[in-house]
Amino acid sequence: QVQLLESGGGLVQAGGSLRLSCTASGRTFSSFRMGWFRQFPGKERELIASIGVTGRSTYYAGSVKDRFTISRGNAKNPVSLQMNNLQPEDTAVYYCAAASTPGQYEYWGQGTQVTVSS
Repeated sequence: QVQLLESGGGLVQAGGSLRLSCTASGRTFSSFRMGWFRQFPGKERELIASIGVTGRSTYYAGSVKDRFTISRGNAKNPVSLQMNNLQPEDTAVYYCAAASTPGQYEYWGQGTQVTVSS
């Protein structure tokens, strides 16, 4: 069974940092573009960062640019997200996902809650 599992979420004060990791099982994702999404209550998931196969191609949403850093890892942990200077508006459920076709994310984790207190 192919699975992605996020970890590293939690409660942090404004200005703090968290590092999210994504653990893969059932297959490798070395040939997939990896992305991090977040979802606010009552809203659709939004792509906040993605990284290409080689790690050279990255994308950041304007709301996280210069604060979050996406990076590729090994086969077991194909992607992580370093989040710095977190703010209350970053409070959301964060998901990692994998796309074999650009823009078509077909594998998803179950999400991890990030809560930032003011």
